[in-house]
Amino acid sequence: MSQDGNELSRRRFLTAAGTAAATAGLAGCSGGGGEDTTTDSGETTGEGETDQTQTETEDDGSTSVLRYGRGSHSPTLDFQNSTSGEVAKVTEQIYDTLINFEPGQSTLTQGLATEYSLEGQSASITLREGVMFHNGEEFTAEDFVATYRRFVDSDYEYYAGDDYVSAYGPFTLGSWIDEIQVDGDYSMTIQLTQSYAPFLRNLAMFAASVHSLAAIEEYGTELSSNPVGTGPFQLSNLDDANELIRLEANSEYWGDGPNVDEVVFVTIGQNSTRAQSLASGELDIIDGLGAQSSVQVENASNANLVRTEGINIGYMAFNMASREEFRDRRVRQAVSHAINTEAIVNEIYSGFATQASQPLPPNVLGHNDDIDPYPYDPEEAQRLLEEAGYGDGFSFELATFQNPRGYNPSPIQTAETVASNLGDVGIEVDINQQSFGPFLEYTAQGRHDACFLGWYTDNADPDNFMYVLLHPQVEESELTEGQDWVSFDAEGYNTSNRSAWANREYMDLVEQGQSTYDEAERESLYNEANQIAHDEAPWVYLDYADELRGVSNRVSGFQIAAISGPYLNLVSLN
Repeated sequence: MSQDGNELSRRRFLTAAGTAAATAGLAGCSGGGGEDTTTDSGETTGEGETDQTQTETEDDGSTSVLRYGRGSHSPTLDFQNSTSGEVAKVTEQIYDTLINFEPGQSTLTQGLATEYSLEGQSASITLREGVMFHNGEEFTAEDFVATYRRFVDSDYEYYAGDDYVSAYGPFTLGSWIDEIQVDGDYSMTIQLTQSYAPFLRNLAMFAASVHSLAAIEEYGTELSSNPVGTGPFQLSNLDDANELIRLEANSEYWGDGPNVDEVVFVTIGQNSTRAQSLASGELDIIDGLGAQSSVQVENASNANLVRTEGINIGYMAFNMASREEFRDRRVRQAVSHAINTEAIVNEIYSGFATQASQPLPPNVLGHNDDIDPYPYDPEEAQRLLEEAGYGDGFSFELATFQNPRGYNPSPIQTAETVASNLGDVGIEVDINQQSFGPFLEYTAQGRHDACFLGWYTDNADPDNFMYVLLHPQVEESELTEGQDWVSFDAEGYNTSNRSAWANREYMDLVEQGQSTYDEAERESLYNEANQIAHDEAPWVYLDYADELRGVSNRVSGFQIAAISGPYLNLVSLN
């Protein structure tokens, strides 16, 4: 499963003209949306920003402008350069994938591919003809090959670089593709390294979108601010200073819509201010809602609160590589018992979420219905700490983001609650709050002791949680006998595993789950793996959150989705 050079040098890309040797490399989506949070610049958002937002996004009445409000800005517009859901919200409008999800469902449907199949270790893909990129180039199989190689092949002339590409590379495509046979402009056969059940679903993930070969050659890593896709919208203006992104309709779009002339993504860090902007008509759709702001939307006369079951997990990861205390399962279990996750869900998140018990959400294959959340039990926590030799307590740093995420809409209040709960059993918590971009970098480098994070599904497959978030993805040689953790510095380490957990029994079950196409067998394997993950407690399992959006009454056609999206090409304004 690892990305070492010896194995990857065998990967090949076959074209009608011949074969080019290649290697694949690099290593895991954090995204989503408290009430008293700040913007990613670190400045508190107030009424002055709202007024500026209105000025920046107003139009003269001759064009229809959809205004989408969120809690954080996108630091890049290249889907290969980030794991953030805030990036995906925008790039999903600009780029297309070979395969799509039906809006609001987990069913696969046509995208840039009109036919697709997976049998054994071979995937056959027939591409849509006549699709044009925003730069006027026609989409062909060569664009997909170039996109793939830019993401994972360090020998490729246009490889984006280890410091640029995100951890999505290996687990989306790089670890699984052995070779690509291009048969003309519109047909490909992809040979896999093994039988891999989630592969077609991976092709529908935002990180598997398709760049233009010509744009790759022209812009290189500057695609982060010069995106060129085939999607329903194209970039009109990127205003990082004011955290605004303006897109304009692609009149040549091959699919449904778009039904508005422009989309503007507006950043307002404070939930209540964002909800107020929706109620006053300054915004049309908002996300990242917490308890107070949801009530604001429900009470607005010109907007509605739209809600659906999410496919996500919010958690607190223990960094076993950083702290010796966390290498003891009893300590991790003690902390899990000491934190009142039921109160966090019911009081801070106001019932817009349910307690989590395991890595997989309830609506994903392999969720173990027999596992209950850790009960709030300070006495049991104290007993476990004493048994582990930490009866007098210890201290650690809890890193948290400031801005709201759907799986943790009030991160600062949640962190304060955790600190208070753990203080009751003698554990001192130092809260380190950061804006989201620096926070992701900080924790990806393993500099945290513990951290809040969460995950929205990319493809509704259990592998997207179990492998992506808790498998180290390193060679056996990087693992130490009798040790269930690994260093962040290990060759090929999967930095999405913020806990540095490396439990061999769990890893084996997850790998088996990847390689079988029998659904019943997969379910059984993941049931067992979830039990191990619960018992070993590499995370404090916080919540499974509902998806919440505030939608103006003047909006029609909006489809709330737990996977992919938002589908703004389907939206029209009354």
